[in-house]
Amino acid sequence: MKKPGETKYPHIFQPGQLGKLEVKNRIKYAATETNFNHRDGFVSDREVNYMEDIAKGGPGIVTAQGAYTDSASAGKGYVGMMAIYDDKFIPGLGRIAKAIKKHDSVAILQLMHCGRVGGVELEYTVGPSDVPQRLSRFRPPREMSKEDIKQEVQNHIDGARRAIEAGFDGIEVSGIVGYLVSNFNSKYTNKRTDEYGGSVEGRARFMCEILRGIRNEIGKDYPLIVRLCGEELLDDRGGSTPEECMETWKLAEACDIDLLSVTAGWQESPVSVITRDIPMGSWLHVVERAKKAVKCQVCMAYRLRKPEYPDRAIAEGKLDYWEMCRPMIAEPHLPLKILEGREEDVIPCMSCNLCLARLFRDQPIVCMVNPRLGHYYEPEWEVSPAPQKKRVVVVGGGVAGMQCAAVAAQQGHDVTLYDKSERLGGQLCSAAKGPYGDDEFQEFIDYLASQCKKSGVKIVLNHEVTDKQFADPLHNPDAIVIATGARAVPPSVPGADRSNVVTAHDAMDGKVEVGERCLIIGGRGVGIGVALFLAANGKQVSIVEGGKKLGRDVNPSYIWRYVRMLKGHKVQMFTQSKVEAISDEGVTVVGPDGQKTVVPVDTVVLGTMQSNKELVESLEFACGELYTIGDASTPRRAHNAALEGYRTGLRI
Repeated sequence: MKKPGETKYPHIFQPGQLGKLEVKNRIKYAATETNFNHRDGFVSDREVNYMEDIAKGGPGIVTAQGAYTDSASAGKGYVGMMAIYDDKFIPGLGRIAKAIKKHDSVAILQLMHCGRVGGVELEYTVGPSDVPQRLSRFRPPREMSKEDIKQEVQNHIDGARRAIEAGFDGIEVSGIVGYLVSNFNSKYTNKRTDEYGGSVEGRARFMCEILRGIRNEIGKDYPLIVRLCGEELLDDRGGSTPEECMETWKLAEACDIDLLSVTAGWQESPVSVITRDIPMGSWLHVVERAKKAVKCQVCMAYRLRKPEYPDRAIAEGKLDYWEMCRPMIAEPHLPLKILEGREEDVIPCMSCNLCLARLFRDQPIVCMVNPRLGHYYEPEWEVSPAPQKKRVVVVGGGVAGMQCAAVAAQQGHDVTLYDKSERLGGQLCSAAKGPYGDDEFQEFIDYLASQCKKSGVKIVLNHEVTDKQFADPLHNPDAIVIATGARAVPPSVPGADRSNVVTAHDAMDGKVEVGERCLIIGGRGVGIGVALFLAANGKQVSIVEGGKKLGRDVNPSYIWRYVRMLKGHKVQMFTQSKVEAISDEGVTVVGPDGQKTVVPVDTVVLGTMQSNKELVESLEFACGELYTIGDASTPRRAHNAALEGYRTGLRI
């Protein structure tokens, strides 16, 4: 009898073939760095546990993270990246292969020299040519000699041999986003005039020598995969054209590969590729082009996190495998839950790129929506039956409150969740009204609400909790969790109490009328969000921020996008500035040099936040356990709220 997912999504759950190997479905977990491994390149228990949980989640192919191939560590782009340049790493790598294969998934190891974005612990990077870096976080490149090139080809071949000895079923070579193979393939970074430069064929020689060498080393019994750019999106700096990328695919295919994984964009591209404002399925035209250009199988990851998109694309002959990374960071059991018809239990990836931001700051990855990430198989992070059932009250139905209520109920507690509004979701509901893909936030709200209801949480809306509700200690709950969030606060200036001064959330929720000319006080996440919302709705917007830059609390993957969007909407931005007064004439803004500017406005929108602590102070002795979480503790971001909610739910 077919399972629900096989009926609903028949194409992603049909068996596949990868070289001589049979694959149980058409789902491929894409390699991702985690910074979970040891800094010396050895595999950690944490990484093994992470990979096993991914395999347990049901993908047909699981690709282990990229392993750097050179002993000098020039190819090392992340502090917790695993190594494969010596036989001493084989036992650790074998633990990952064994963990993957235990769950009937094909185990692939990726070889990855990070090229111009590598050398994370060095003072330089290496590449085909000395092309200056455009991003300040990367180190200056050194041009590789022919001897260096030949050695790195051999390093890849030796790495492939070690991977097979470790027990992996096949090899993948990474040639995307600015890593070494892509550096050679691209005319942006390859200015060589010898046989490794010039034409497409010359630039791809390095890649082809690696692929042919690996194929000769591992033989025909082991599949060989390569990841290559379909569109570099480097037109502003002379990158390869899509047509040249296509020629690179064909050259790779001639090297006897079994699967081509295509991507779009580099880390240096001035165009966003995987942020929320890129609609789902936007890059399918790239993989469709690949499908027409080569005879080998093709797959793609970017912005395909919902199963209906890849299922339809496979049915239409546009791709052969659904590849994904971040969706399974958020929900490691995504394939299994879809297969079993439990889509409401899938933790939805918000494409927030917090995982990437952590990598680029040399930290282990974390996830906005999955607090357990990196803590699989650690008992203190697992939901388990509580030793004593307690009566728990959670005040506030935002992210922190819902997450806490669901976990506490799953542990067996009797939980009641109160919220003074008519909806669950708190501030994230307002954020979901943002104009650039932010409606996806509603999916996380719906997920948390579903988990609360399924775990038996009693939800009471339109009820404002006061201290009077807990006046009788004999009937009070055993634990109270304050998750009342934060509220926008006016500055202490003349005119702050005027009727045209409104909060950011009321403005986004349509609870107040906003005039044509708006000034936002506060340039952190909330202020930027409402500024984009109003500007996209045709308002004339100004924003005032006390710091040197906007968005100090916004993910780096997004802030550059947001600033560009604000400029595109001609938003007037005042930084290192403060509001001095609000009057009939407008808002008086004092700049860093003390100069005053009067900005004519119809509506002033408050985007600075302050914790709602009133209940915390009045309920200090109301019960044996009192917790304050999320923005009620300190205004921050949604991932902090989810993490605190989860940990507090476990602690009760």
